[in-house]
Amino acid sequence: MTGCVTLIFCVAAWSFTADAKDLSITTIKQEPYTMSKGSGGELEGYCIDLISELSKKLGFTYKLHLVKDNRYGAMDSSGNWNGMIGEVIRGEADLAVAPLTLTAVREQFVDMTTPFMQTGIGFILRKDVAFEQSAFSLLSPFSTDMWVGLLIAFLLTGLCIFFVGRISPSEWAEPDAEEHSFTLLHSFWYITGALTLQGAGPHPKALSGRLVSAIWWLFAILLLACYFANFNSILHSNSKHVSIKSFEDLANQDVIDYGTVEAGSTMHFFKNSNNAAYRRIYQHMERKKSYVSSMEEGYRRAQEGNFAFIGEAVSLDLAVARYCQLTRSQEVIAMRAYSIAAPLGSPWVKNLTIAILQLSESGELTYLRDKWWASSCMGADEAQTSEALQPHDLRGLFLLLGLGLGVGLLLALLELLSKARNQAKDSKKSCCSVLTSELNWRFGSGGESAEQDTTDKSKA
Repeated sequence: MTGCVTLIFCVAAWSFTADAKDLSITTIKQEPYTMSKGSGGELEGYCIDLISELSKKLGFTYKLHLVKDNRYGAMDSSGNWNGMIGEVIRGEADLAVAPLTLTAVREQFVDMTTPFMQTGIGFILRKDVAFEQSAFSLLSPFSTDMWVGLLIAFLLTGLCIFFVGRISPSEWAEPDAEEHSFTLLHSFWYITGALTLQGAGPHPKALSGRLVSAIWWLFAILLLACYFANFNSILHSNSKHVSIKSFEDLANQDVIDYGTVEAGSTMHFFKNSNNAAYRRIYQHMERKKSYVSSMEEGYRRAQEGNFAFIGEAVSLDLAVARYCQLTRSQEVIAMRAYSIAAPLGSPWVKNLTIAILQLSESGELTYLRDKWWASSCMGADEAQTSEALQPHDLRGLFLLLGLGLGVGLLLALLELLSKARNQAKDSKKSCCSVLTSELNWRFGSGGESAEQDTTDKSKA
């Protein structure tokens, strides 16, 4: 293994005695997901740091060897223990330091210190497998920002239609004699009809109004095409997925396979549980033989998809921090603790317990937890954005709409300016005064202008 992979647990046994200060070390096997070798080839991980701190406090030296059979420790049918517990019982190791769960059975054969970490049982699976159905799935093709952008575009287009209808003389030739067709309410109703591909009359007559209307219709058609295409894609991508948020959900479905480490404490919990859902989980694992030989294999199968790996939450959290496509269940059951194991009657248990409590009270254990559980998925979570369309995905469409609205308003003003110039020539007045009078008429403040216009007409 190359590089520095900051991973957690050492499936290993530690050997030292009160008298010996420099014992030899034998490395049998390295679990890549439990600890790693640093740049100098030395082992590193949470357990390495923990035993290092304990050795400083208690003044002992130690040498490390990895457990031979890569197991934590379980009793076979003949009453013999394997794994780290077996090595401690047989005197092959003085201590076992690992994510070793404190259980009643183990406590009968070895002495265990006060826990150095609390955890429980959870499960991990791929994020795309743990799809959660939403009551607002109709909104899922577009992101929240996208919906906000569409609302703003809808409001601006409605106001633009209203202003164009008011300003353009081709749309509203005689403000004092004709009733305006494009009221604010009708303007919004008109563009709503375009979204439903039905339309709503009356339609614009002026060039400026027709341009804005055509741009909005084009925008609506392309928008609906994107919406339905993305909605269809989401439906098909999640057609075989189920919502799995708890162990009850896991037990009640047969789409996703699941399993845990064979002969571990997690397997024994489900085997001995009186809970109906947990019993079904155990029966499923027995029937399908879906156990894994190691946590590494469980992580690998979970990443491959269509498999939920059940394990202790603190170990799963580390996997989630390293493998960004995985997610852990929110539900954690069967709270348990990790302890250091020693032979029965070992004089080190009391001192180790006191030292662990001191490390906990000083915040050192919290520091080690934060150090080794730092997530490498901070940027990856943003990179793996949801399938919902974002505003930048359709920026060209929004720019087209904005350009169309701007050109439509400009054309309406030019139409009104052309009319004002013609009236200014006939009445021998300035173009600006006529244009101001027209705008006052069209936007409801033409009282004085009305009298003046009547006088001008009588003179003509």
